[in-house]
Amino acid sequence: MAAGWKDDAELFALARRELFTALVGDAMDKLGLLHQFLPPDLKPLRDDMVVIGRAMTVLEADVVAAGPQLPPFGKMFEALDDLKPGEVYICAGASPRYALWGEMMSTRAAKLGAAGAVVEGYSRDTPGILRLNFPTFSYGRYAQDQGPRGTVVDFRVPLAFGDVTVQPGDIVFGDLDGVCVVPRAAEVETFTKALEKARGEKLVQLALADGMSTVEAFRKFGIM
Repeated sequence: MAAGWKDDAELFALARRELFTALVGDAMDKLGLLHQFLPPDLKPLRDDMVVIGRAMTVLEADVVAAGPQLPPFGKMFEALDDLKPGEVYICAGASPRYALWGEMMSTRAAKLGAAGAVVEGYSRDTPGILRLNFPTFSYGRYAQDQGPRGTVVDFRVPLAFGDVTVQPGDIVFGDLDGVCVVPRAAEVETFTKALEKARGEKLVQLALADGMSTVEAFRKFGIM
């Protein structure tokens, strides 16, 4: 299937302009991809934040006090410095009891052209991140540092995040209603179907506003 966009920049602009996560999730349901949303506790730091980009996966683990001494933060600095333009720093694997993202990380990521951060844990330095307007999705705001509690053990590896296995390069799309992951192999069909539905829904909304019943609208358009 030929894509209706020429590159990632054009696709991501289309998604920001015409789509939201519910539509993309519905499209994946139609393709049999039924478990592509990350846990519902993930929220943007500000309601209007949207993130879309390629996954740069980061594997975090809890520090065990009795275990061997690890360098501070493990490979976190290397992972952060490896971010490419348009990528999303997506981190999971540890117990969600400390902050995995903050202002200094946002500053570096923004400088590298990253699209945002999605973490299976908390974020901190909230005023600074909001000033930077860096799209950040987490379980909430909590100042406890990962330094003595967590470490990055690897990056650009397959990542288990809730019920989803995130592969490096998958598309991560998040808004106020949640964060979904679109597998690379299904991205063209997913976004094509989502755009078709988005444009069809506008016709349904007009019909409903004009008084058409939901039964009649679904019979006519097949969308609801």
